[in-house]
Amino acid sequence: MTQNKTWLVGLTGGIACGKSHVSQTLAALGAAVVDADGISRALTAPGGDALPAVRQAFGDAVFSGEELNRALLARAVFGKKAEIARLNAILHPMVFAEMERRIEQAAGQPAVVLDVPLLYETGFDRRCAEVWCVWAPRHLQEQRLLARGMTLNEARLRVESQMPPDEKARRADRVILTIGDKRDSAKAAEALWDGLMRRIALG
Repeated sequence: MTQNKTWLVGLTGGIACGKSHVSQTLAALGAAVVDADGISRALTAPGGDALPAVRQAFGDAVFSGEELNRALLARAVFGKKAEIARLNAILHPMVFAEMERRIEQAAGQPAVVLDVPLLYETGFDRRCAEVWCVWAPRHLQEQRLLARGMTLNEARLRVESQMPPDEKARRADRVILTIGDKRDSAKAAEALWDGLMRRIALG
């Protein structure tokens, strides 16, 4: 991994593993967080820079007037590798260009957290000094997705469509378990952040 003047921490994890909560915890601790999903949502919000290319690629069928209908887009691409690749070819260059801009803006910060669900899949882990993976066992992922209103089949398809969390955890430098309540994972994130700040201070 490449070390930078500002220490770049990649934060990743599978769907419903609790990554968003960990990211929010780190932000509350004062970490500068660059959220890849947040950037993607902004690019596809009304007036977003990605909308013309998305409309050209997928047509009016995934729009409600001028606004992207995310549910229809998800239905159009989910489980279809070629369609997902086409969407990613539009969004990923824009997302990562904006991430680089925000990293540059954060110059002078001791560390920046890069919240990227597809960190390994996109190769952006090579941009990081270290990677933290948020992990939960598959049965908990499925339970959490069921609580969000998915059917069991939908939950299983979503989990299976991603790199296995075990593989992400194996590759990571640090693993944050989210098998307890949110206070436990928040404490684990805080301990990792405090440890990182001490390591950086010591040079």
